[in-house]
Amino acid sequence: MSGVNDDCYEPFLSTSAPASKQWRTDDSSLRINCVTFPFPLHMSEQQLLKPDEWSYCDYFWADRKDPQGSANISGFEVLLQKQLKGRQMQKEMAEFVRERIRIEEEYAKNLSKLSQIPLAAQEEGTLGEAWAQLKISLADEAEVHLKFSSKLQSEVEKPLLIFRENFKKDMKKFDHHMADLRKQLTGRNSAVEKARKALADRQKDLELKTQQLEIKLSSKIEEDIKKARRKSTQAGDDLMRCVDLYNQSQSKWFEEMVTSSLELERLEVERVEMIRQHLCQYTTLRHETDMFNQSTIEPVDKLLRSVDPAKDRELWVKEHKTGELRPVDMDI
Repeated sequence: MSGVNDDCYEPFLSTSAPASKQWRTDDSSLRINCVTFPFPLHMSEQQLLKPDEWSYCDYFWADRKDPQGSANISGFEVLLQKQLKGRQMQKEMAEFVRERIRIEEEYAKNLSKLSQIPLAAQEEGTLGEAWAQLKISLADEAEVHLKFSSKLQSEVEKPLLIFRENFKKDMKKFDHHMADLRKQLTGRNSAVEKARKALADRQKDLELKTQQLEIKLSSKIEEDIKKARRKSTQAGDDLMRCVDLYNQSQSKWFEEMVTSSLELERLEVERVEMIRQHLCQYTTLRHETDMFNQSTIEPVDKLLRSVDPAKDRELWVKEHKTGELRPVDMDI
């Protein structure tokens, strides 16, 4: 990213920047880090651009101290960092869903494996039928969870991963553009200060020569005064030109700040809404899974309600009986 040598600004993700510098330009304005703000007594005269909306374009004009060090970071950088953090949160959500998918796949695998274990396979009668159906339901449930994991991957995880794949590149464009404008503003501010100093020097020189003329009349001194006056006038014109160029640069920076911050605001709304929609899809799939799981267990419930110990005993006796004649007493 492009750097700025002047001490008024440091670009996005910079590691260091000096403390804020302030200049009072007149009774109504104050320059902080090369940006001109209204003097505190006149701040009430400004109205918010988007009242009652807490819009980005109204609250990030000033620089602030980086909590990680002594550097200053611009308000626009704060907005960019918010975007980067949002992107990171989105990636971590995708990782979370990926882990959920892994758990579902492992669970389905274990259910399928369990359904094939021949434990209690020799149970008979109506209870045996219910038991066999319960094992079948495990295989059906395993299939439900596999489908759930597949849909999670395609309808939740993947969209979270691919949303704004060019995000970092887009953010760098924002950063470079605003950094270039701020760099230009910094340069124009330096030119104003240089022109202001030149004017002060010319005025001081003119004042000194005027004092010399008051002490001693001299045609040479008069000529020097004329030259000094012309140079002072030229210095004043140069200062006016530099101030005009500064104001043009600040106006351009202001316009781009509004436009870019509103675009970042729109992108954040879009990101939050996208994530909300896909998390809603997660809950929808989860509800569907519950319903499908319920359908796999319904046949088991039906057979369990039909379990009849008396009938089972009848069937078992008919198949395994060894004789109906009962013992009698022995005769003498």
